Order: sequence, then structure tokens, then C-alpha cells
Amino acid sequence: MNIEITNTPIILTTGIYDLLKEQIKKHTFNKSNAEKLAIELKKAKQVLNRELPENVVAINTLVRLKNLKTGEEIERKFVSPQKARKKNSTTSILSPVGIATLGYTTGAIIQWEFPEGTETLQILEVSKI
Repeated sequence: MNIEITNTPIILTTGIYDLLKEQIKKHTFNKSNAEKLAIELKKAKQVLNRELPENVVAINTLVRLKNLKTGEEIERKFVSPQKARKKNSTTSILSPVGIATLGYTTGAIIQWEFPEGTETLQILEVSKI
């Protein structure tokens, strides 16, 4: 199976852009992910919150993902780190899957190193919550 990883610039609000740069400085990622994220941030398109397209993974979005290795589909409700609660079925945008998908649009295929190993995910659907 030949999978082409999405190579388009991610789209972020300025606040999220700054938050990610801060996370890199704090060394909260493994070296490989930190390097990949730094490259993505250099190419990123920054927009105002009201200009953020609806199909972009961001805070307060419901995202349906497909693991292209296993075929498993999962849904995540991404919220700010302060609002993430297991009982509400919400996930922090700074979680590994949040960081991996942040700024990408519906249809994007991304590869990211998770604690369990490298995964290839496709974003099937993004909607505001």
C-alpha cells in the first residue's frame, strides 16, 4: 500500500501557533516529533480565529480519524488543556493525537510518533463543537 503523507502547510490561529512553539521550547515532545513540528510551524499559515476554516483540526472540534495500518476509526473532541476531562469524553489539543493532527484539514494523511510507535492517520471529518 503506497500512502502519500500530506505535505501542505498547517493552518493555525496565532494563539495556537505560539502555544506550540512554547511546547517545543519546554521539550515536551520526543526529538523526532519536535523536529517535525518545528518544520511544520515554519511553513504554517497563521490566521485569526474567525478566519479559521471549518475543516481544520483546532480547539473545540470533533475529529474522526482512521488509523491506516489497522483500519480502526476513532473520534476525538479536542478542547483546551484546561477543559479536557475523561468524563466529558474530551481530549486536550496538546495530547499526542491532538498535536499530531492540529492544523490539518479533512482528508489529510499524517504520520506521527506516538508512545506505542509510529502511526499513519487520515482525518476523515472535522466539525465544530
